[in-house]
Amino acid sequence: MRERCVPGKKQLEFLSWEFGVFFHFGIRTFYGGHRDWDLKEMPVEGFCPSDFSAEDWCGAACAAGAKYAVMTAKHHDGFANWPSAYTEYSVKNTPWKGGRGDAVREFTDACRKFGLKVGLYYSPAQFGSVKMNAEEYNRYFINQIGELLTGYGKIDYLWFDGCGSENHRYDEKRIIKAIREYQPEILVFNMWDPDTCWCGNEDGYSRYPNIYEKNVSAVSCGSREGDTADGRRFLPDECDCRIRDMWFYGEEDAEKLKSVDVLMGMYEMSVGRGSNLLLNIGPDRRGRLAEADRERLLEFGREIRKRYSDTVPGRASAGENCLEVVFGEERDFNCVILEEELSGGQSVRQFDIDVGGNGFSGDYTPYTVFYGSTVGNRMICRFPAVRRGGFRVNIRCSDGEWKLKKAEACLVGRH
Repeated sequence: MRERCVPGKKQLEFLSWEFGVFFHFGIRTFYGGHRDWDLKEMPVEGFCPSDFSAEDWCGAACAAGAKYAVMTAKHHDGFANWPSAYTEYSVKNTPWKGGRGDAVREFTDACRKFGLKVGLYYSPAQFGSVKMNAEEYNRYFINQIGELLTGYGKIDYLWFDGCGSENHRYDEKRIIKAIREYQPEILVFNMWDPDTCWCGNEDGYSRYPNIYEKNVSAVSCGSREGDTADGRRFLPDECDCRIRDMWFYGEEDAEKLKSVDVLMGMYEMSVGRGSNLLLNIGPDRRGRLAEADRERLLEFGREIRKRYSDTVPGRASAGENCLEVVFGEERDFNCVILEEELSGGQSVRQFDIDVGGNGFSGDYTPYTVFYGSTVGNRMICRFPAVRRGGFRVNIRCSDGEWKLKKAEACLVGRH
């Protein structure tokens, strides 16, 4: 029998976070019209938020129901949002707080105040006019990562952006060794020795079927203990996306705020397919969230709770390749939420949902209301509303033994 990939404790914890908020903020916030890799100068003198408040960001994220937050510590432009000893291109040489500010410090403190897991984004790419040979840059990289991972308490998540690194050779083993020594419990996104990986787009939509097992070579990383003999690893996806069209704040983006309906579509096609959703907001030049962005984020959180907080579990009993759920009375429902027990690995590969009468005793003719493939951490199954006493989940194909830890129903759209 084929060996099944088993998740570590960290990956299961990551999946339990489900929804996070991304904050792109830095030197580019203050220079409108710039794009990645345009190499236009952005002098440090331009960085001067008038009313910076990471608590404003994290308070809104928490109120929306996010469990984690990620901030750009260094983007592709090379500007350090902390007073790095290894570059002059950082907050220490800006007018903000007389050069004594530290945006990373304020962000990590704010995350902890609001109970959010702490994530830091770092672009590994060389930038602008800074030219170093490979060894010099490896040292620079490790030195800066060391500042971030030793100076700000526990960092839960390190978010590497591989854009711009395509033609650069890093000392990957040395870098990862340093990261794991600095923060043994940290989760690493996407590069070299990842615990999580990119979904393949920046639109907030998970691939489906959503299979967590991936070959390590597909994400450019080396093998490690826990990988299967043929190089597969349990790697849950994260879907990063934007509340507007741009990652950083910009006036040209003013009319492009996504609607709650679109955001809910992203949620249902990411979290609702077993992946995590990381929604970006670019704080403005004050260092705060624009009021429209804040309100849309809060509306989004309210809509998630409205749709999916009032579920009905029913009485579940396992049959041969099925799980029957009986409410005890007829109810209206148009959604079933499934969660798979993943501690032993992902199993379900194909399933359907059918409904019958008031329970499943006696003769009845079931009819199918939903067809699906993988379940994973969470599967939101939507269909036209029915009034029935229960439903049945039929597992049509699985990779070994399967177990569903949750099978609940709700009526989405009820007011």
